[in-house]
Amino acid sequence: MGRIFVVYLEGQIYICKFCKTHLALAHELVSRAFHCRRGKAYLFNNVVNITVGPHEERMMLSGMHTVADIFCCCCGQIVGWKYEAAHEMSQKYKEGKFVLERARIMDGVDSEFYIDTCASAGDSDDA
Repeated sequence: MGRIFVVYLEGQIYICKFCKTHLALAHELVSRAFHCRRGKAYLFNNVVNITVGPHEERMMLSGMHTVADIFCCCCGQIVGWKYEAAHEMSQKYKEGKFVLERARIMDGVDSEFYIDTCASAGDSDDA
């Protein structure tokens, strides 16, 4: 087996809900108007720290697409999918983009930024 090299992102990020691995920067977010079997999902230009599964044809609400499931590189949990190809011209903008399922990610915070700005915050501050 090889080593896993993890990319650490700085700033406003989204992380894996299961192992807290950094997945995407907030400024890479394209749309929050996506849905999946488990609920809401977000479309991103780019994500990191993932492995990509095999391509498959999948019928979605917006038509037929060639997609590949994406998995967190650290814990192996499925976190969404990548659009490899869209079969309809109106959906071509999705090609090469990633969808992260909202139920499988969390808003993350750069730890140094969090410590600097919230030094007095305690557990009771979480609402």
